[in-house]
Amino acid sequence: MKKLLVVDDESIVRKALASQFDAAEVEVLTAEDGEEGLEIALREKPDLMMVDLIMQKMDGLAMLKELREDAWGKDARVIVLSNLGDEEKVSAADVFGVEEYLVKVNWNVTDVVAKIKKKLGVE
Repeated sequence: MKKLLVVDDESIVRKALASQFDAAEVEVLTAEDGEEGLEIALREKPDLMMVDLIMQKMDGLAMLKELREDAWGKDARVIVLSNLGDEEKVSAADVFGVEEYLVKVNWNVTDVVAKIKKKLGVE
């Protein structure tokens, strides 16, 4: 079974994504901030992470920075899903080796889920 970690401070985003996966194929873990997300990521070692950038306690970039300092985390697969689409944020995320940077307003849940399933190999 594949593991997906969704790190987003918006509960509606976490619930919307989590509800789209077959529990027999994908275990969806959720966190509401970067601090919790980092803790879960290092403990559970998910196959893929969907990370927001703007969150309380620890934002997504700070989480990615710490994640990349870990032996397992340096190669962890991450997609950023954020409201921020400016070049500065995209470039900052690229520094941490994210696979993709998706701007929320440009994507609907169905398309995001299809992209995640493809990356996890559970289409």
